[in-house]
Amino acid sequence: MHANALIAEDEPLLAANLQAELQRLWPELRIVASVGDGVSALQQGLALQPDVVFLDIRMPGMSGLEAAEALAEDWPDDGRPLPLLVFVTAYDEYALRAFERAALDYVLKPLQPERLAKTCQRLQAALQARGQPAALESTLAPMLDQLRGLFGVSVAGASALQANANTNTNASTSTSTSTSTPLRMIQASAGNTITMVPVSDVIYFEAADKYVRVITSDREHLIRVSLRELLQQLDPQAFWQIHRGTVVRADAIASATRDEAGKLTLNLRGHSAHLTVSRLYADRFRAM
Repeated sequence: MHANALIAEDEPLLAANLQAELQRLWPELRIVASVGDGVSALQQGLALQPDVVFLDIRMPGMSGLEAAEALAEDWPDDGRPLPLLVFVTAYDEYALRAFERAALDYVLKPLQPERLAKTCQRLQAALQARGQPAALESTLAPMLDQLRGLFGVSVAGASALQANANTNTNASTSTSTSTSTPLRMIQASAGNTITMVPVSDVIYFEAADKYVRVITSDREHLIRVSLRELLQQLDPQAFWQIHRGTVVRADAIASATRDEAGKLTLNLRGHSAHLTVSRLYADRFRAM
C-alpha cells in the first residue's frame, strides 16, 4: 500500500533508525519529511498533509501531544481526513493505557521491530478503511474524541515526568503543586503592584507567548505561566478549554452560534469578545 509519512523525533539516531525500519517493513511508505521539534511537525504536517505522522511525545518547544492537538485544530476543512497518528514514547507507565484505549498507536523507545511491524499492519488496515467513501466523514469525529481523551490522561503524566520543565511562577499565581484543590485566587503583578484576582471573576484565559491573558469583565492582566500549567489548577467543571490557547468560564457563556461551515462562536455574558471553538472541542456544545 502506497502512503506518505512524516517523522517528528528530536533524537537523530532514533529518527534515522525508525525511517530505516519503516522502509524495510513497508517499502511503499514514502517518508516526506523528518523534523526534530513540535512546531516543525505542525508546519510540515499542514503543508504536506501526510497519511501518517510519527510523533515523539517529548520534543523541544511544542510537545508531540500539543502538536497533535494543534494539527487536529488547524487541519483544513477540505474533506481530507486527518493523518493517522503514532506516538513515540519511552514512558509507557503513563502512555500505554491511554494509547490502548484509542484507535491510535504507539512505538516504544528503544525501537522494537516486532512492535513496529504490528503498527504498520494496523496503519495499513486503517488506511484501507479510509479508502471507502463512507469512511471519510465517519472517522474524523471519533478520532478527535480519542485525541481529547488521550490528552486528558497523558498530559498530566508527562508534566510530572518533565522535572526540568520551567515551573517558575514567581509573582504570577498563588499556585500550589497539588491539583486536589482548584485555584481560587490569582496574583497578577504589574510593576510594583500585585493585583489579587478571584478566579470566579475571570471570564476567560488566553495564551499569549510565554504569558496568559486573564480577562475579567472590566480589566485584563498578564501572568507568567503557561496555559497548560494553569489548566491543571482550574476546576474542569467551571472552566472549559475551547481551543488550545483559550479557556473560558462555563457560566460566562451566553450562547454558541454555528455558521454554515459548522464553525462555532461563543457569545459571552459580561464581555463583548466572541470566542472561536476549535473542532477538537466542538462536541461540548450539543443541544440537550
